[in-house]
Amino acid sequence: MDLTIHSSFLPHTDPDASLLFWRDVLGFEVRLDVGYEGMRWITVGPAGQPDTAIVLHPPAAGPGLTDDERRTIEELLAKGSFFGVNLATPDLDATFAALAAAGVEVVQEPTEQPYGLRDCAVRDPAGNMIRIQQSR
Repeated sequence: MDLTIHSSFLPHTDPDASLLFWRDVLGFEVRLDVGYEGMRWITVGPAGQPDTAIVLHPPAAGPGLTDDERRTIEELLAKGSFFGVNLATPDLDATFAALAAAGVEVVQEPTEQPYGLRDCAVRDPAGNMIRIQQSR
């Protein structure tokens, strides 16, 4: 098999705040910005990687969800324990400094992990955990 990752999905609670974070703070390109029935799906991706994208979506837009299920999703998202993504950078310290200067919510400063990676962690405006690892 020859498989690649085409797109991943992360929920957003405020499309405009998510757009500012992913486009203006992280520097991702906006590939699509689609509205439907008062909701928005925003596809972003790293410059120079046109085949990889993250779709920022309304968290409870799926059909068939009960009100209780929607509340549970919103509670997990607010706690930052619902979704996440791992990114990589060649200069973790410079990337972390830029994120901290932009006022991003820091979860963990750059740290050597016992499993052999050096990384940091921040949250996007929806509370999604964004771990950034030092490229090898």
